[in-house]
Amino acid sequence: MSTLPVLPKKPLPADLPREWYETHNRRLKAMRIAIALLDTGVYTAAQARNRTIRTTAQRIGVHPPSLTTCRLVRALLP
Repeated sequence: MSTLPVLPKKPLPADLPREWYETHNRRLKAMRIAIALLDTGVYTAAQARNRTIRTTAQRIGVHPPSLTTCRLVRALLP
């Protein structure tokens, strides 16, 4: 198995409203969960129920997602 290069982290832009940071982090979390769901064989939004999303989040070490994050995960899936 090949290892992927580690990308350097860039600091987030300063002086943005708190909502921007919350949305940004929510999108990152949703993308991580969506990728993990795809790896486990969940390929459509209809297959991704809240319980499945939360179980996957727990498995990859992410805090349990809110209902809003669950909706965002389903929006990312085809």
